[in-house]
Amino acid sequence: TRRWTLIVAGAGWACVTVAVLVGHLLVRRARLAAATQAAENDRLRAQAQQTAAQTGHLVNVTLPSLHNLVLTGSGAADALAGVSMPNDQNLRRLAQLSAGALEEAVGRAAAADEESRQIQEALNEVLAEADRLGRETLPAAVARLAEGRSADTVLGELTLPRMPLMHDLSELVVRELARSERRAGGARIASTKALSRVQAKAVSMLADLRAMQDEHDGKMLGDLMRLDHKTSQLVLIADRLALLMGGKTSRTWNKPIRMESILRGAIGRIAAYQRVRLHFTSQAAISGFAAEGVMHLLAELIDNAANFSPPTDEVHVYVEEHRAGIVVTVEDSGLTMSEAAMRHAEGAVAGSMADLASLQGTRLGLAVVGLLALKYRINVSYRPSSRGGTGVVVLLPRHLIAQQRDPWPAQREAAQAATVRPV
Repeated sequence: TRRWTLIVAGAGWACVTVAVLVGHLLVRRARLAAATQAAENDRLRAQAQQTAAQTGHLVNVTLPSLHNLVLTGSGAADALAGVSMPNDQNLRRLAQLSAGALEEAVGRAAAADEESRQIQEALNEVLAEADRLGRETLPAAVARLAEGRSADTVLGELTLPRMPLMHDLSELVVRELARSERRAGGARIASTKALSRVQAKAVSMLADLRAMQDEHDGKMLGDLMRLDHKTSQLVLIADRLALLMGGKTSRTWNKPIRMESILRGAIGRIAAYQRVRLHFTSQAAISGFAAEGVMHLLAELIDNAANFSPPTDEVHVYVEEHRAGIVVTVEDSGLTMSEAAMRHAEGAVAGSMADLASLQGTRLGLAVVGLLALKYRINVSYRPSSRGGTGVVVLLPRHLIAQQRDPWPAQREAAQAATVRPV
C-alpha cells in the first residue's frame, strides 16, 4: 500500500512537472509569436508610411512634373526618365499610365488645335476672297463691262478667287452681267435712235408750224400756235429721254444766244408758261455750244416749280449778273420742301441720279438737270423761297458766257426757233 502511494505520488509530481514544462514552452512560443507579429506590424506600418510618402510625392511632385514635361513637348518615355519615380511597382505603373494618357491627350489636343487653325485660315481666306470680290472684283467688272469690253476680256483682266466654288460663281456673275449690259446697251441704242427720229420729226413739225403761222391769221393762227406749243413740249420730253439715255438734244446753236432768248425759249417749252414771270436785267449771251443745254436745264427747273405750286400762283424767274457768272433764281409759292425732299433734290441736280437704274417714277427732270449741270459745270442749289415755297439758284459760270459785241442776230435766230408767242 505504501509502495502504491509512493508510486501515485511520484506519478503526480511527474505530471505536474510535465505540465509546468509544457506551459513554459507554450508561454515562450506565445512570446515568440507576439514578438514576430509586432515586428511584422512594424514592418507593415513602415511600408504603409513609405507607400503614403511615395503616393504623396507621386501626386504632388511626379505627376505635375510629368504634366509640365509632356505639355512642353517631351514624350512619355523622356518625361518618365526626367522625374523621380516611386519604388512601388503599382505607383510606378500608375505614373507610366498617367504619362501615356497625358501624351495621348496632348497629341489629340494639338491635332485639334491644328485642325481648328486650318479651318480658321480657310475661313479667313474665304472671307477675304468674298470681301475682295464684293469691294474690288465685281465693281471693276461692272465698270469694264460698261465700257463695252467682253466678258472674256474682263475675266482675263481680273484676279478671280482661287477657291473653285467662288471662282466659278464669280465667272458666272461676270458673264451674266455682260449679258445684262449687252441687253441694256442694245435697248439704250435702239431707244436713242428711235428718240432721235422723234426729235427730228418734232423739230421738223415746229419748223412747218412756224412757217404756217406766217401765212395765216385769226383763228387758224391761234390753233397753229397752240400746236406749236404742244410740239415744243413734246420736244422737251424727247430731249429729256435722249439725254438720260446718253443721247443729245434735238437742236444745237453755232452762235451765242442772249440770256433773254434762252429764258423765253425755256419758258415756251413748258405747259404752264403763262404763269411764269421773268425779271430780266442782264444783256449777256450764252455761247452756242452750251445754249441748248442751258435752255433745257432752265426749262426743267421752271417746269418743276410750276408743277409743284398752286395752279393759280405765279412762278418768278430772276436774272442777275455777278462776278462769278450769271445767277438765275426760280421761285415758287408752293409748299416748302421737307429736309428729306431737299436733300433728294440736291442729290439729283448734283448728278447722283445719272444712272437710269436709280430713277424712280416719272420725275425725270431733275436727273436731266444733274446731267447737264455736270456737263457744263453749272452750280444748282435749293433754298426756301421768300414767297413761301422753294427757290432754286442756278449759277452759270463765266466759261459759258460769250464775249461778243452784237449778239442780236443770233438772238433773233434763237427766238425764232424757241420762243412761244402769246395766243
